Amino acid sequence: MAHPFYRSRTLSMRLIIRYFFRTLRLILTPFMLISEKISTPESIHRSPEEQARVDRACENLALYQFSACPFCIKVRKEMARLGLNIETRDAQHDGTHRQALAAGGGQIKVPCLLIREDNNQERWLYESDDIKSWLQQQFEPASG
Repeated sequence: MAHPFYRSRTLSMRLIIRYFFRTLRLILTPFMLISEKISTPESIHRSPEEQARVDRACENLALYQFSACPFCIKVRKEMARLGLNIETRDAQHDGTHRQALAAGGGQIKVPCLLIREDNNQERWLYESDDIKSWLQQQFEPASG
């Protein structure tokens, strides 16, 4: 059994580390969000009919995310590039969304794209690269 002094010291170090990273996150968050605004690409152009079709398809999608998560930013930038109007759900500050993510997806990990299939089945897609790839397969206009 560890000596009480060492146990207390370990807890103190954990608290220091936790507060260090919380403070760092508070400092970096505004810069990350400003960077996202500045570097978000322009949306691709579609005909009004095609955009309406894409918008209808996006009604079956929701992105669970944290606003300052770099992986979530990457997915949101791809959504903007593809001109996708996908609902974003804040799983960091909204307890309802956090619970839905845990219950449906099985873990509180972001980004996570909720995909409602035509047969009312739900698919929970994690990993920013996988989400980007899926969005591109579904919504990237054919070149030509």
